[in-house]
Amino acid sequence: MNLWRSPGSRPLVIGHRGAAAVAPENTMAALRAAVDAGADIVEFDVGPDLRLAHSQHERPTEQISLDDAFEFLREHGLGVQLDAKAPGYEQELVDAARRHRLDERALISTAFAGSCRRLARIAPDLPRAIGYPRDLYGISRVRWPDGLTRAGAAALRQAMPLRVPVLLRVAGADTLSLHHALCSRAAVRVAHALGAPVLGWTANDPASVRRLHRIGVDAIVSDDPGMALRTLATLPEQ
Repeated sequence: MNLWRSPGSRPLVIGHRGAAAVAPENTMAALRAAVDAGADIVEFDVGPDLRLAHSQHERPTEQISLDDAFEFLREHGLGVQLDAKAPGYEQELVDAARRHRLDERALISTAFAGSCRRLARIAPDLPRAIGYPRDLYGISRVRWPDGLTRAGAAALRQAMPLRVPVLLRVAGADTLSLHHALCSRAAVRVAHALGAPVLGWTANDPASVRRLHRIGVDAIVSDDPGMALRTLATLPEQ
């Protein structure tokens, strides 16, 4: 399965933490909501204990294991994105994907360059994304410009085309995962020239979805994948 879109098609839609705007994040209900919404890829956070959670302090009441999540998603033929929240358990993630026969449609993302390099050694054929910036403070939940000031985001966005090659090279990544406020047409163009698809996260309103579509990202990550798909349906394909 090719995870990424072909030229001229719409960006893929990735359900963030399942579908965190519809059901409690990183739960079976959220995974099911993403499937029901028609997401192309379902993303969720995985901790070192191989259970779904954004952090040790943000564990859902209904905790599920990586095996449980994989078993559910394998039946639906979707792409799967695992976001590793710490270094050190890369082999276990790869083993689980292979055990459930999902390695051909799985992407592992991380904000840690060392983890990405280990993934490149362990499973060079498995897509791996480097995330930027590291989401330590839950900025994916905050609507811009509250989490990033307008001036600060604009400065970072202007710098991103120069940072993109460094991020990809240092991490040994083949995919780039950028906060939506840092995505620009120039950054996407640079990543594409290096052969790296771009994921824009986390777009939770139609205006953000439209902007990411306009600048040419390959996938749009959203807490509300249904909204993202409905918005894209109103736009011309590029």
